[in-house]
Amino acid sequence: MAEIEPLIADLALILICAGVMTLIFKKLKQPLVLGYIVAGFIASPHFALTPSVIDTASIHTWSDIGVIFLLFALGLEFSFKKIVKVGGPAVIAALTIIFGMIFLGFTVGSSFGWSKMDALFLGGMISMSSTTIIYKAFEDLGLAKKQFAGLVMSILILEDILAVVLMVVLSTVAVSNNFEGRELLFSVGKLVFFLVLWILVGIYLIPQLLRWAKKLMNDETLLVVALGLCFGMVVLAAKTGFSAAFGAFIMGSILAETIEAEHIEHLVKPVKDLFGAIFFVSVGMMVDPAMIGQYWLPIVVITLTVIVGQLFFATTGVLLSGQSLKTAMQCGFSLTQIGEFAFIIATLGLSLGVTGSFLYPIVVAVSVITIFLTPYMIRLAEPAYGFVYKHLPGRVRSFLDNYSTSSTPATGKTSEWKQYIGSILKVILIYGIICIAICGLSFGLLVPFVAKWVPAPWANIISAAVTLMALSPFLRTIVVKHSHSDSFQALWAENRSNRPLLVATIVLRYVLALGFVFYVLARLFHISVVLIALIAFAAVFLMVSSRFIKRNAQRIERTFLTNFRSRELRAEYLGEKKPEYASRLLSKDMHLADFDVPAEIEWGGQTLAQLNLGKRFDIQVVSILRGALRINIPKATDRIFPKDRIQVIGTDNDLEEFGKQLNASAIDLEDERYHSGEMLLRCVPVTSSSPFVGKTLREAGIRDSFHCLLAGVEKSDGELHVPDVTVPFEDGDVLWIVGEKEDVDRIMG
Repeated sequence: MAEIEPLIADLALILICAGVMTLIFKKLKQPLVLGYIVAGFIASPHFALTPSVIDTASIHTWSDIGVIFLLFALGLEFSFKKIVKVGGPAVIAALTIIFGMIFLGFTVGSSFGWSKMDALFLGGMISMSSTTIIYKAFEDLGLAKKQFAGLVMSILILEDILAVVLMVVLSTVAVSNNFEGRELLFSVGKLVFFLVLWILVGIYLIPQLLRWAKKLMNDETLLVVALGLCFGMVVLAAKTGFSAAFGAFIMGSILAETIEAEHIEHLVKPVKDLFGAIFFVSVGMMVDPAMIGQYWLPIVVITLTVIVGQLFFATTGVLLSGQSLKTAMQCGFSLTQIGEFAFIIATLGLSLGVTGSFLYPIVVAVSVITIFLTPYMIRLAEPAYGFVYKHLPGRVRSFLDNYSTSSTPATGKTSEWKQYIGSILKVILIYGIICIAICGLSFGLLVPFVAKWVPAPWANIISAAVTLMALSPFLRTIVVKHSHSDSFQALWAENRSNRPLLVATIVLRYVLALGFVFYVLARLFHISVVLIALIAFAAVFLMVSSRFIKRNAQRIERTFLTNFRSRELRAEYLGEKKPEYASRLLSKDMHLADFDVPAEIEWGGQTLAQLNLGKRFDIQVVSILRGALRINIPKATDRIFPKDRIQVIGTDNDLEEFGKQLNASAIDLEDERYHSGEMLLRCVPVTSSSPFVGKTLREAGIRDSFHCLLAGVEKSDGELHVPDVTVPFEDGDVLWIVGEKEDVDRIMG
């Protein structure tokens, strides 16, 4: 116990300081990240008025774990579909900002005489804005629903993705200690290879694992499995030369495509908050007032660089994407700060030993200043726009107005050649990477293992057979996929001159498949090249013609697509996401809307035929969602119950009127019926003059006539008996009646 006492004391000090500071900053309505940084400064040896952390090495280890959890949680919030949905404006703006700020940061760092690595890492640190800070600022200022806020969040999504890529590139440059283009190109290629491979394998295997073990999993086991997968990918990423944070982000992104994503995110959040707090506290511990005083000039210059640079490049990027000057300036003023990734990149530089110790506290100081100024910069956007627009020359204003309105892309038919070639390249990239990985695993693991237990030449024959069987569904897909697609057929029929090129694409894919087979055989058998080529031709022909391999390839692709879309399909099934057809309704005046049926609805339980909603409101009920049950295209005999969610098609006016009537149909809880709904239990004696004497329960009409319930019959022996519908009541019986007050009073009276 004595060995861990310093660690426990340090943890207690950190969490107490963090807890006090977060309460204070919450009260002041300031970002909690700043509170953590201040807590770290208070707990550091630089602040003499309070106890200081003793074992800083252990704290830094925990902070590294904090980075892993932060990136894992970021991956859980990220979806690969978001890249497609953010659109061109966000892509143009994000790339403009990142490349512009890296260049600007490198220039500023070099002007201070810092090393190339310090200047390069500075550029990376100041190129990323803070998603957390901006999102919180938008909510506090009531701007989260504004159009420009959506564009800003799309830009931040791309920045988060590119930040992970930037970390990998910076790590590679730092390790090689040079800026050679060939080395950098190799690193990017390696990144793309492993990124695609891990995503494909992960989305194929992990959702199936979670579905298989679903009945065995509770919150505890799901959390352990998710964190096990996270740290397993961290180890795998480290083994292949990438950072731990990159591996955590990739596993988070893979799990984000599963139906358990929200559940895992909820379970991981407390752990992420704890270790994330320790990470930001460790950032504050690096703040040395003496060093900040020594480097006050770089701090001021870099702060101005961040504000002016982000404002300029963000505004320019958004303008280039075709947005208006007002939207561009609102985006630019919103992005004028640096946040979490600046600390993570700074930590990366220190851990690799390629940046000076002075850079960390400088970036922390710049981050604190820019985060503090964020709400004021956002508020300043509209007045600044008014001033700039007013003083712009007339020609410039006209040009910007015309440019923003004319930059909307025209909808037209995509070139058949472009669509066909794009689909072919996608297939070759995805399945080619899988084939390369299979070959690597075969020659790295399978061949040595088989050779250890099986004598030659059988070892090579077995290895070749297993490898080619594993490759066969993917090589077949490379050769056959899209060979009979609509684009292929249209191009074939359109012009005879297209046919040689189309045949050439098929031949090239055959050559690629032959190349993989030839490589495997040549590595394992030292025989004639002609004989290997003939065997390769026969093997590829068998792969293409085999129905078994065809079914296997289709099954693999179908499983992957099902896993990839499972979360989206589940959300659509449960009504959490609008179905695809909602955006393609024939009439522009009609759309799909969701309505929650109130729990107090008067007509709950009635059929659609009884409600006659179509004639009354000119609407159509498309789906009824009841918990995990979905009834599509309900029949006239289907009923609507309280707390159902119904999806309805109609015009704006009809839907609005239906919504009003739906809410008006709910029983007012202050209504008299609510107050008279009290249930009572009364004992009613049966006498010779009672209307119930000599009658059976059915004849007495207690339920039908009086709307009450007979709970029991007390006989002369004093015992309470279960009512028997065939036994008449006798003089001296006591009826135990349950019902509403008014109904029981009618029986009593």
